[in-house]
Amino acid sequence: MIAQLRALLRPDQILTETVDLIPYGFDGTAMLKEKANAVVFPETTEEVAAIVKLAYKEKTPIVTRGSGTGLSGGSIPVKNGIVLCLVKMNRILEIDTKNLTLTAEAGTITQAIDDAAAAEGLIYPPDPGSMKISTIGGNVANNSGGLRGLKYGVTRNYVMGMEVVLPNGDIAWLGNKCVKDVAGYSLKDLFIGSEGTLGIVTKVLLRLLPRPEARKTILATFNDIEDAAQTVSDIIAAKIIPCTLEFLDQTTIRCVEDFAKIGLPTEAKALLLMESDGPASAVEEEAQKMQAIAQSNRALSLRVAANSEEAVQLATARRSAFSALARIRPTTILEDVTVPRSKLAATVRFIESVAQKHGLKIANFGHMGDGNLHPTFLTNERDGEEIERVEKAMHEIFEYTIAAGGTITGEHGVGLAKKGHLPDQFADASYPLLQSIKRSLDPEQLLNPGKLFDL
Repeated sequence: MIAQLRALLRPDQILTETVDLIPYGFDGTAMLKEKANAVVFPETTEEVAAIVKLAYKEKTPIVTRGSGTGLSGGSIPVKNGIVLCLVKMNRILEIDTKNLTLTAEAGTITQAIDDAAAAEGLIYPPDPGSMKISTIGGNVANNSGGLRGLKYGVTRNYVMGMEVVLPNGDIAWLGNKCVKDVAGYSLKDLFIGSEGTLGIVTKVLLRLLPRPEARKTILATFNDIEDAAQTVSDIIAAKIIPCTLEFLDQTTIRCVEDFAKIGLPTEAKALLLMESDGPASAVEEEAQKMQAIAQSNRALSLRVAANSEEAVQLATARRSAFSALARIRPTTILEDVTVPRSKLAATVRFIESVAQKHGLKIANFGHMGDGNLHPTFLTNERDGEEIERVEKAMHEIFEYTIAAGGTITGEHGVGLAKKGHLPDQFADASYPLLQSIKRSLDPEQLLNPGKLFDL
């Protein structure tokens, strides 16, 4: 297989030495790793298709990878398989200002896409916490969210089309630049969030929006998580949909402040980062209303960013939460559950009780505006007994989340990390339906096998 790959690609497009393969044996998920046989770096769709056709002929599994920032084990190699890394396919191919679209190759960094849009007075809204390094292909594969998800939605809401290499090596283009198109099944939506199990996305056609005229960022602190959660509920009830509505608990606040040193009040039990964007007059009015709602819910303090630099600083501090927490213990497990907003406060309290019950340190932060929480386990994978308690605590949190009408993952995906919990959420005929789609499109089980579920 490797000899045939060398006939297809240049020497610098293939890695086979053990020392070179090590970085491609894991992603951002704790405690999951596997050695790859080889890593290949195609530079065109045609090269991807040729590699896939060869793998199909030789019955060799393929795991597609971008920057490796995933948090569900979705890009962990499989035994006797190869890793297909798309980071060299990183060109922005077109910005169409007449149709408000952008076309990019799958390996393009998410931040680069928004930067290119900004140069034209436009915005690409989905902004995962890893946007400075994550690739758009990975975002599509996991239907990634971000801080702006409450107002603007997630990756799925901005994908108008894509080029996909199918498991047998055929190439298909799905979707177009039309705002309306109901011809046939919505095939592109099948591949969004499929985690590389149905096909390999090589190009993406994205919808852009006009860049907001103004933005205002507010930091509110509270002495009680219930007050922060009630503030979120009251803001939504007042028919205000902020651009950002983020939550940090006290453990996270203290870690972020120690890491970023921007003057966060470490005595607060909870913090809300609230951001409004749009026309200047509307932004000012929304910001005043959100401040009033926070005050009515006993906010300890309110801090309004004085300028765009301070606003970016505050948002960057929130984005650094994972990095800040990772400094505390040897192993950091960033989880991802979503519940209806009405269940937020109760879910946060439940996570706190689970931490106490099992003697664990669990920090909590997330996108409170859309019900997406990130309970983060600060632990040590070398301590087997502690990891057993971590696994029990996770199971209880997932059970609670599903019972509350939530989901085991709001944006990270299932991958290897959560596939054992997927049947609990898909408890009816929908679970075998997922499996039947995989069997239909990839009957040889060659694309990312063993992820999402076992067949």
